[in-house]
Amino acid sequence: MEKLVKLISILPVVFLVLCPYSAIGGHDYGQALSKSILFFEAQRSGVLPHNQRVTWRSHSGLQDGKASGVDLVGGYYDAGDNVKFGLPMAFTVTMMSWSIIEYGKQMAASGELGHAMEAVKWGTDYFIKAHPEPNVLYGEVGDGNSDHYCWQRPEDMTTDRRAYKIDPSNPGSDLAGETAAAMAAASIVFRHSNPSYSAELLRHAYQLFDFADKYRGKYDSSITVAQKYYRSISGYNDELLWAAAWLYQASNNQYYLDYLGRNGDSMGGTGWGMSEFGWDVKYAGVQTLVAKFLMQGKAGHNAAVFEKYHQKAEYFMCSCLGKGSRNVQKTPGGLIFRQRWNNMQFVTSASFLATVYSDYLASSRRNLRCSSGNVAPAELLNLAKSQVDYILGDNPRATSYMVGYGNNFPQRTHHRGSSIVSIKVNPSFVSCRGGYATWFSSKKSDPNQLTGALVGGPDAYDNFADERDNYEQTEPATYNNAPLIGILARLSGGHGGYKQLLPVAVPVPKPVVTKPKPTHASPKLTPTPASGASPISIEQKMTTSWVAGGKTYYRYSTVVTNKSTKDLKSLNLSISKLYGPIWGLTKSGDSYTFPSWLPTLSAGKSLEFVYIHAASQADVSIANYSLA
Repeated sequence: MEKLVKLISILPVVFLVLCPYSAIGGHDYGQALSKSILFFEAQRSGVLPHNQRVTWRSHSGLQDGKASGVDLVGGYYDAGDNVKFGLPMAFTVTMMSWSIIEYGKQMAASGELGHAMEAVKWGTDYFIKAHPEPNVLYGEVGDGNSDHYCWQRPEDMTTDRRAYKIDPSNPGSDLAGETAAAMAAASIVFRHSNPSYSAELLRHAYQLFDFADKYRGKYDSSITVAQKYYRSISGYNDELLWAAAWLYQASNNQYYLDYLGRNGDSMGGTGWGMSEFGWDVKYAGVQTLVAKFLMQGKAGHNAAVFEKYHQKAEYFMCSCLGKGSRNVQKTPGGLIFRQRWNNMQFVTSASFLATVYSDYLASSRRNLRCSSGNVAPAELLNLAKSQVDYILGDNPRATSYMVGYGNNFPQRTHHRGSSIVSIKVNPSFVSCRGGYATWFSSKKSDPNQLTGALVGGPDAYDNFADERDNYEQTEPATYNNAPLIGILARLSGGHGGYKQLLPVAVPVPKPVVTKPKPTHASPKLTPTPASGASPISIEQKMTTSWVAGGKTYYRYSTVVTNKSTKDLKSLNLSISKLYGPIWGLTKSGDSYTFPSWLPTLSAGKSLEFVYIHAASQADVSIANYSLA
């Protein structure tokens, strides 16, 4: 990402809508889906796995975090540079996860679900490392200024790899909120195929949300080196609502649904009529999810507030269709146009929302209500299809803006790794400035094809210059591709059997079979422990309720079971969102431990404690334990 993002004000702006360019022919959406997922493997940082398919890449960033005493090896480079920016990376993972949650069955049918889930896990594995304590989150590795001064392969980096974090003294509610959303959404993705990993992600999501909500502030006021590249212009209220929506989806915990109801007006969820959605501005995404909860009949006493979210979700959809009171701008060829620099990020994000909302409406047998009248759900899907078809080549230039798809696609991407000969082909060191002299200035095509990358795209008049220094148009980004995989899966899956309001069940992917490659000596690193099944289980249930003084009180029973073959010598439980008395545990500082009469919990035995309050169940998690 080469320049300060100059986002237009989040106030809606009146744009002129022009007639779309007519589509020519069909597209192989399944092939485009495969390629768009493959792109994420080119963006990997860290120790690449044995089944890495983008073979011109190798290990990089192997000392990340070391100077700060934390392991930050892994994650994704955001675009054509070698910085790991936390906010867009988290949004990327959230949108990849949402794509899988909605259209995982279609990905499974095309054989791509395993690859898509691997792409999500590459991000969440990194976020687990980046969140070493409940109120600490590392939000950037490297800095844009020193990185952009150099043109080097990731494998050759000589730039500063300093790590930057947020904590209670230096908060970042937008960054922590988006990362909570990513972890919560990903926990749904892995719920059936890897339940212990799913539970681990959800624990991190709970902690990150609490951190974001309790210690409020904009992350770029704490990580100031991000200001020039990923400034949080919309603030953090949208991310807090966004995180709450995803935590409700992941946990079904009423607290998060009520948070959306209680804060919808004050935090702008019910007030902003949006015409954009992306890594900074999440309101349209929140409004779409809350509209879904309303259609599912889950709103309860929040129904009046949720209806206001719903109206704003429809405002966004009508704006994209050109049937609202204020509409998005489109190019003469019909492409949604928001800004000159990397416009495609807004095209794919808006098209994804249109796709899922179309299916939500169809599942609930409703129409979209626009100022020009009712609109059938199919029109929203057709809009998304028109945008994807434009991307894949149905445009005035007959250019595919996805590298490697079609016969005419960008050859000179603004991307360090793809523009420099692979280290496996020529291991000679590429110096910081030498890369500019030899590779950046070259007029030749990229020596490494960045298959599946969606570049920034054309200008407001459908013009495009395939030049490496034209970063506004030729630089790709992970958050361009993340929403696109969902739309492509939907378009490749045909038109039958969409029940998007039913409970989510992401299928277990078939094993990914890859041809073994010759082994190369890997650097010695301390491996991150794999997530295993916890030896301790926690089960909660409501046993009774009653009304007193106009309030409804609930009694909750929580059973902690030692499933190991050893005695549980010590146990500390973290309990949050507890608003009443508790029996059966002893308070110890900020946590709870065994009652005084119970020194240990034998193998196979259980401990029960109860609490009473006028709210949904508390969040109970294991802080630490030891086995004898």
